[in-house]
Amino acid sequence: MRNLQETHLNRARASLRQALSWYGYLRKSGKLSSNPELVGLVKPELETLNSTLNKLDSNVIRIAAFGLVSRGKSAVLNALLGDKILQTGPLNGVTQWPRSVRWQPGDKVLVELIDTPGLDEIEGESRADMAREVVHQADLILFVVSGDITRTEYQALLELRQAQKPLILVFNKIDLYPDTDQGTIYQNLQQLGAGHTQAKPLLPDEIVMVAAEPAPMEVRVEWSDGRVSYEWETPPPQVDELKQTILNILNREGRSLLALNALIQARNAEAAIAQKTIDLREQEAEDIIWQFTKYKALAVMLNPIAFLDILGGTFADLALIRALARLYGLPMTSYEAGKILKTILFSSGGLLLGELGSSFLLGLGKSTAAITSGDNPSNITAFAGSAIAQAGIAGYGAYSVGKAAQVYLEKGCTWGQLGASSVIQEILSQVDQNTILYRLRQELGIKY
Repeated sequence: MRNLQETHLNRARASLRQALSWYGYLRKSGKLSSNPELVGLVKPELETLNSTLNKLDSNVIRIAAFGLVSRGKSAVLNALLGDKILQTGPLNGVTQWPRSVRWQPGDKVLVELIDTPGLDEIEGESRADMAREVVHQADLILFVVSGDITRTEYQALLELRQAQKPLILVFNKIDLYPDTDQGTIYQNLQQLGAGHTQAKPLLPDEIVMVAAEPAPMEVRVEWSDGRVSYEWETPPPQVDELKQTILNILNREGRSLLALNALIQARNAEAAIAQKTIDLREQEAEDIIWQFTKYKALAVMLNPIAFLDILGGTFADLALIRALARLYGLPMTSYEAGKILKTILFSSGGLLLGELGSSFLLGLGKSTAAITSGDNPSNITAFAGSAIAQAGIAGYGAYSVGKAAQVYLEKGCTWGQLGASSVIQEILSQVDQNTILYRLRQELGIKY
């Protein structure tokens, strides 16, 4: 298992280095720096790629605690640390800004615990937004509740699920509930914590019940002289199960979690770069598509040989895809352009395949008319009619390929041998059914 985790970590590093080397090449070659506006637009995403790679190299796993106010997020983290480092109190909104502390629960595991503001702060929308930003940096989420899950709490849980991160549901203040109620609470949390009614109940590792700051208890004290007094004592925190659960997850799949989160951030950054580039160069792309459309239609119309129509049209489509990729500054080889064209052909519902078939049939008619035009001048009219019809079909095909290629370059820029999306799919396909990552694979399976 450890060797597999190291493989996942190395694959993630290779993916990010490939992305950074490509954009570094664009900057050095002048393809990116020639457009100062684009350089400024994509700077945050390039910084994200760099910081994400540095985080991978540091090998520190980030665990962020989320929840509504007064659920005891800071208390849970303090109990894990074994010291009251983070501020706690009876008033709402004690934690106003995200704060992180280092925690070393094992000999080889280094963790950064992140405390966040309550997600339902009154007049604290900015703090809530800040808390949501932290989730993108976290490798594992602790969602802390302390009673029946409210509608606001459930909505926040759904939003965190959509962030595509593994999550542990932590029920705090369990000391306030009788033992007979704890089983019912656990069963309810299993269903609600899944995030939607069709999801499978949570695994044992995904729900833990704790008492981070148990309420003081009145204790009867009998003295040797026969006196009896009553004192208030605070029981020790009950978080050993949570600590052990976290350790089990980190030992079993911690590096894979680290790799997966880095790849998700890289995928989002690269997709944002592609989108910004495409938006900025929309008119230039439209001009290129129309230019290739006209040239392909004209070449097909004038060429008398049917076979060369198909061959030349295919090369024209490949050249169009590569021209768009160069315009966007996105990585593209002839092989990748061929794969895109194949994808476009088979995803178009047969429309472009029909174009190829019609083009070939019209091309045969056009070729026959051209060969026999000397014997019968009326065949020239037949040649012209076939050529014009074929040119229209070819032009439409070129335009369709160009528009489809735009979408593919925007959505598929993270695919490829070491593309972030490809490596994410690879990691999720290798996880064991008894891991917390397996649920993530089930939730994201449709996307990958």
